[in-house]
Amino acid sequence: QVHLVESGGGLVQAGGSLRLSCAASGSIFSINAMGWYRQAPGKQRELVATIANDGSTNYADSVKGRFAISRDNAKNTVYLQMNSLKPEDTAVYYCKMRLVLSSTVYEYVYWGQGTQVTVSS
Repeated sequence: QVHLVESGGGLVQAGGSLRLSCAASGSIFSINAMGWYRQAPGKQRELVATIANDGSTNYADSVKGRFAISRDNAKNTVYLQMNSLKPEDTAVYYCKMRLVLSSTVYEYVYWGQGTQVTVSS
């Protein structure tokens, strides 16, 4: 079994910064894509940023220049550095990983439990 554990959410004033972490544990052979998504109240879950195993990244237009995604393959961890936060960034943030288990050759998708980020004006 695989578990994704997120940390780093909280309450911050507009203009502030937060760093989210998501660590995967379990019988993992390899992790391909990693990403962060968010869901605000009454809205659909949306992509924030992704990072492939070659390090290439992709960002939503709304966070470009403010957020940075990175990964530590040795720790099976993905990070999201969020700077210049705005009230509209308020949401539950979820990490997502596409990984291959040690016992199979198939890729599976796992989600974290979500962490709340609240930005006050």
